[in-house]
Amino acid sequence: MHNNGDAAPVRAYREFSRVLDPDVYEPLPDDWLIGITDVVNSTGAIRAGRYEDVNYVGASAIAAIGNGRGNFDFPFVFRGDGAAFALAPGAEAMAGSALRQLAAFAKGRFDLDLRVGLLTVRDIRDHGQDVRIARYAASENATYAMFAGGGLKWAERQLKEGRYQLQPESQGTEPDLTGLACEWRPFPSRQGQILSLLAEPADDVTPERFAALAREVIAVFDQAPRHAHPLPEAVGVPKDERLRVSRERWAGVAASSDFRKYDDGLRLTVDCTVEQIDRIQAILSAAKRRGEVNFGLHRQSHALMTCLVPSARPDAHLHFLDGMDGGYARAAEMMAPQKRLSA
Repeated sequence: MHNNGDAAPVRAYREFSRVLDPDVYEPLPDDWLIGITDVVNSTGAIRAGRYEDVNYVGASAIAAIGNGRGNFDFPFVFRGDGAAFALAPGAEAMAGSALRQLAAFAKGRFDLDLRVGLLTVRDIRDHGQDVRIARYAASENATYAMFAGGGLKWAERQLKEGRYQLQPESQGTEPDLTGLACEWRPFPSRQGQILSLLAEPADDVTPERFAALAREVIAVFDQAPRHAHPLPEAVGVPKDERLRVSRERWAGVAASSDFRKYDDGLRLTVDCTVEQIDRIQAILSAAKRRGEVNFGLHRQSHALMTCLVPSARPDAHLHFLDGMDGGYARAAEMMAPQKRLSA
C-alpha cells in the first residue's frame, strides 16, 4: 500500500532508521492541502473506557478521504485521537465535505466532538514552518508516509485554537468509512509493558541533533525481540470469529502495522521491559534538561489495533496501533504545555 501521493519521493525505505535522517525528506508543493483532525477531550473519553471509540474516530479521516478519492495513495498518519493527511490540489471540495461529515458523524454516533481543519502548505510556510515527507515500507503491502518540518505540529496547534476549523455537516450525510474496523481484542504485553511514546524536537534544536537522539531511543528498542513490536508472532483471536486469520496471513498483518513512525517527531507504540522504559526516560529527560526535546510517555498493559482494509486492495491491510489505556493521548498530557496544547 503506497500512501505517498503524486509528489512524494519515489524511494521507500525499508529500514526505519533511514527515515530518521532529515536529508531523506522532500518538501510538498505550496498548493497541496493539509488536513488535521483531533478528538476533543480524548483523554476524558479514554478514562471512561472509550478507547476503541476514540481510535475509530481518530482513524476515520484516513478511511473517509481514501474512499472519497477511490484510492489510498496519499500521505497520512494516524495519531490515536486524530489523523493528519496531505492531498494534491483539486481535492478541497471532496476533503472539506468528508471532514464536515466526519465531525457530524463523530458527534451523532459516538457523542465525541471532532475538530476538523483544512489549510494549505503555503499557509504553513507563511508562518515559518514546513511540511516534508518520506516513505517507510513497513512491509511489501504497506508503505506509510513520514512527516517532518514542524508544519503538522503547528497546524494542530492552530486547529485547537479555532483556526482553519470546518464546521460539522448539517445535512446528516454519513462519511464513507468502508473497510474501517476495530474488531481485534486488545493485545497484552509479552515483555512487561506497552509503551506509548511521543518525542518532539524543541523549537531551536537542529534536525540532525534530534535525529541522533531518535536513533539512540530506537537502538534501545532494537535490542528487544522483533524490535519491540507490540503484536505477537502468533495470531490473536478477533472479537468477531469471522475475522480469524491463518498464522501465515497473520505474519503480514503484524508486519504491516504502524507501531513506529515519524510525525514531526518520534511516535512509538512498543512492547518492552520496565528496564528499557527506564533507560528511555533517562535519555529523554537528560535531553529535555538540555533544552533539546519535549516528550511524553504512557505505560499500559495492552495495545489496541484499528484495521483499515482498502476495498480496492484486499491484500493490503493497514493496521493502526495505539496503547489501550490512553496511548498517545495520555502521553501528550505529559508534554510541556508551551509545546503542545492538551488533548
